Amino acid sequence: MIRTRCLVFLLSLFSFSVFAENVGDVVVPNQLRVGDETLILNGAGIRTKFWVEVYVGALYLRQKSNDWHAIIDELEEPMAIRLYITSNKVTAKKMEDATRVGFEKSTKGDIEPIKSDIDHFVGMFKRDIKVGDYYDIKYIPGKGIVAYYNGEYVTTTPGSAMKQALFGIWLSDNPVQKNLKKAMLGTK
Repeated sequence: MIRTRCLVFLLSLFSFSVFAENVGDVVVPNQLRVGDETLILNGAGIRTKFWVEVYVGALYLRQKSNDWHAIIDELEEPMAIRLYITSNKVTAKKMEDATRVGFEKSTKGDIEPIKSDIDHFVGMFKRDIKVGDYYDIKYIPGKGIVAYYNGEYVTTTPGSAMKQALFGIWLSDNPVQKNLKKAMLGTK
């Protein structure tokens, strides 16, 4: 009887580690559904600002890759980023402002071609945000960026140029935070 309980306990520990990864205080699933596909966790890390942990960012792809250029510019396949809010200092306005700054950095200031798409996308940050909330930002080829808040559909923004700029916020040569980029690419 004791052997059986120990075996069940060990198997449950193993299965949990197969299906999730701890990043700070957040349990990040190793898989995420995007459309009809199940993507795998490429990497995840913590976004900090002024020594405050703001959110955990996780990147999901069909197969693992540390080539940020290929992910942003070449891969025309489903992919996703999940952001878990970890600080009560995060507000809707701060998320909108930070995302706009991220687009500026990602595009090296050339936001004009996608300005209306950016305005549409940041509209997803109009709800109150609290610790434990999460955003899923999913790219579906032919459809565009499909955004969810706590699992609830919010908006769709079409275009691969938008995908490049949006994923570039975390993965470009001028990311929002270099060590977060490394963690999301699985190189940290």
